[in-house]
Amino acid sequence: MTLSNTASVSSRSARSTTGTPVVERGSEATETKRPRALSTLDLLEAEAIHVIREVVAEFERPVLLFSGGKDSVVVLHLATKAFAPGKVPFPVLHVDTGHNFPEVLSFRDETVERLGIRLEVAKVQDYIDDGRLQERADGTRNPLQTLPLLDAIANGRHDAVFGGARRDEDKARAKERIISLRDEFGQWDPRNQRPELWSLYNGRHTPGQHVRAFPISNWTELDVWRYIEREGIPLPSLYFAHEREVYARDGMWRPVGEFSPPRADENVELRTVRYRTVGDMSCTGAVESDASTLADIVAEVAVSTLTERGATRADDRLSEAAMEDRKKDGYF
Repeated sequence: MTLSNTASVSSRSARSTTGTPVVERGSEATETKRPRALSTLDLLEAEAIHVIREVVAEFERPVLLFSGGKDSVVVLHLATKAFAPGKVPFPVLHVDTGHNFPEVLSFRDETVERLGIRLEVAKVQDYIDDGRLQERADGTRNPLQTLPLLDAIANGRHDAVFGGARRDEDKARAKERIISLRDEFGQWDPRNQRPELWSLYNGRHTPGQHVRAFPISNWTELDVWRYIEREGIPLPSLYFAHEREVYARDGMWRPVGEFSPPRADENVELRTVRYRTVGDMSCTGAVESDASTLADIVAEVAVSTLTERGATRADDRLSEAAMEDRKKDGYF
């Protein structure tokens, strides 16, 4: 064999019996390492953390809406990862309807204490007591949250508000993108939604305006549950199957309680249920379920054909555009 042929053979990369390229280095042969492929959850997490960091870098006084529900819990968890090992550099805000589940309020308080985060609370009851708001005929207080929310944003001079909206939650949610401008009255105009080409986020606003930022805007309910399972994120116990006194109304199992009493013609039953969302007790229903672990919930959500709001939120059934109408007024 000539010298040139020998050089040609030694410079070629051989292949192992498995087909993996092998690079020859002297007398040693080492297999090249392929980079680990990112999973869907990895990509969603990276995008959300990027959004959170971008908002904190661009705005002066951000705040995170935190109800203790799974979506806001996930956003808060992402924020802790975004700034670890430091603390989350902004407070959390909860609009308390006065009809919240006690288990969720306890979880909320335990979480902010554990993370060392400042909690701001705006109470609907305060607005009812001084006459700024009136109780609704249907008893629900969910739509009454808008005014306390806007006042809390103005009083805290918050120019960016993180929310936990997802793309599959409601048609109106899907119309908003990751950054959504709100005018001086906290209102949203769907016709002026800014495009976000190449993941460029436009946070420009004038004094008095603010933006809503949705880091998990590209997530689905199943993504949220798979991420909670992967990360081992604590949640209120209501999300897991438990026995509860309920009664059937409007195709939902409503909880028996001070703020959601059954009518005389409604039969109270003891059933094994869980909650897919944990909003106002007066309008939030449970679903029959035996899912007592995160793995069980992931499997259950994977085959569900109803969104959580369509299945368990009575206030979203008021009209086809109920959520969009509330968002135009300044709702979450």
